[in-house]
Amino acid sequence: MTDGMTELTSLERTALYKSLGNPLRRRILDYLGRRGEANSTVLARELGESSGTTSYHLRRLAEQRLIEEIPEKSGGRERWWRMLPFSHTTPDPAAMPTEEYAAARQLALLKIEADTELFRRAHEEYRGPDGWAQVMRAGTWLTQDELLDLTREYQALLERYVHSREDAPDGARPVNLRFYAVPDAVGEWNGEPTGE
Repeated sequence: MTDGMTELTSLERTALYKSLGNPLRRRILDYLGRRGEANSTVLARELGESSGTTSYHLRRLAEQRLIEEIPEKSGGRERWWRMLPFSHTTPDPAAMPTEEYAAARQLALLKIEADTELFRRAHEEYRGPDGWAQVMRAGTWLTQDELLDLTREYQALLERYVHSREDAPDGARPVNLRFYAVPDAVGEWNGEPTGE
């Protein structure tokens, strides 16, 4: 599934969130994202699971078109897999039916745990402005239109710099990036722009 994921029905989005909210499936996708490809045996060894379990979850991920088989490497019962391009924008939670909201919320909690670990690592691994780990915070006053413009420009900047594993230049490493923009609660911020 690619950019068309934003056009999924509520039932399809619910199934997607449940799948992505499964901790083992997240680990499988993370592994494929880092290593590029794997089969059920490799994943079982690396993730501490049985090959039957990893094989089952690989088939479910393939059904949702999150991964695909690599035909030139697969043969007989040995099937190799790689990730497919993935992009999805979650709709307004207030407009979600109950089951979709519950699945999206569970996925969000899983992401928050992972993001908290990345945030901690970024601080621990920060070695100054020229290091691999970068940490930046800022605060300012924005209108909603300005915030949406900033978000679109950030997305365009990402698209300018993002490489697939196959076309990444020499010396490239996998890098985790996160973007959050949240209005301060009324009266909790003195209004002075900040940065670090």
